Amino acid sequence: MDQDRDFVPLNIAVLTVSDSRDEASDKSGPLLARFLTEAGHRLAHRAIVPDDKYRIREVLSRWIVDEDLQVVLTTGGTGVTGRDGTPEAVIPLLDKVIDGFGETFRSLSYQTIGTSTLQSRAVAGVANGTYIFCLPGSSGACKDAWTQLIATQLDFRTRPCNLVELMPRLRET
Repeated sequence: MDQDRDFVPLNIAVLTVSDSRDEASDKSGPLLARFLTEAGHRLAHRAIVPDDKYRIREVLSRWIVDEDLQVVLTTGGTGVTGRDGTPEAVIPLLDKVIDGFGETFRSLSYQTIGTSTLQSRAVAGVANGTYIFCLPGSSGACKDAWTQLIATQLDFRTRPCNLVELMPRLRET
């Protein structure tokens, strides 16, 4: 961390993807919202949608055209069952895939859950200048992703580089 640089608060949205969770039973969405606000960011939007790629795209399409929103965190729908469709919903919206996120997330998860990490299809990318991170639905996975990967990359003080400093250039053509 470069303490000579000021923290830059971001507007971040959280989307829970689940057929079985609602506001009362969702643990991962509120956890991510707490993590991001404790870090100094602002919770811009929060929603829960079923495991349906068109409903997921509907919400994300609204959010990625919002010029005041810089990041979307999704939780759920990244497994391999028939209803898990978050990557299929999100990837067509992405202008760039951040391959290193999924690779690094699975490597970190291996330390906690062993070979079960191969079932995770966590993915991240950029859509219309907005970062999107698709995380598994478990609160443990969300905690690991936030604390070990996302928090530092969304902190302008992180050196040698971070995703925040790239934001002004995300829409370059």
